[in-house]
Amino acid sequence: MKILPCYFVALLAGTAGLLPAPGLLAADGVFHSMFNGKDLTGWQGNPKLWSVQDGTITGKTGTNADTKINHNTFLVYTNDQVNDFEMRFSYRIVGGNSGVQYRSKVTGTGAFGPKVAGYQADFEAGKTYSGILYDEGGGAGGRNIMAERGQKVLWDEDCKKKVTGTLGESKEIQAKIKDEDWNDYIIIANKNHFQHFINGEATIDLTDDCEAKRVQEGVLALQIHVGPPMTVQFKNLRIKSLK
Repeated sequence: MKILPCYFVALLAGTAGLLPAPGLLAADGVFHSMFNGKDLTGWQGNPKLWSVQDGTITGKTGTNADTKINHNTFLVYTNDQVNDFEMRFSYRIVGGNSGVQYRSKVTGTGAFGPKVAGYQADFEAGKTYSGILYDEGGGAGGRNIMAERGQKVLWDEDCKKKVTGTLGESKEIQAKIKDEDWNDYIIIANKNHFQHFINGEATIDLTDDCEAKRVQEGVLALQIHVGPPMTVQFKNLRIKSLK
């Protein structure tokens, strides 16, 4: 597949063309929209996979040479870099796996668009991973699933994972997530404390005291995952700084 021209700047400049300037979001305690509802202004990704449909950001893979992806790829938010934040959005997914990257880094550009590594607020069409905190691409030290759904977790100063409490049974939280319908997601990243919520239910609560591996800054991005054809949609994306 021919690499799209918009990626050449990023390739030549070490992906700098995809990176937002840090600290632009006003620390005013107000939610700011991340999407204008019309086009992908402020976002960077492969336009053969990402588009705006019915007022939503839509990521879609398929079976032809342009859409059958062979690596996870992302739509990177380029308007702001905000590191301590609360982000809210609604998602709908049919097939496959997706998520929102935060405090992440663009590691390169593959045939199907940007590759991103770091903390991920995961969700899927299946029954296991929605709500977890995952270390995508090893960007947070190669820690894989950092907190499973329903867990309160401490990664201590020795970088050991300790489950310190429960937020509820994973199956009970999953039962409140709607299949192929809209769900509301909240991500809070405040210093070394991370929380995810789906439809008002806390799914993880994690404290990262592992200084050797934790990440304190980076980009936001939306994921489409390698695998069978899938469609994911996002709307009502908004964010506020917690500086």
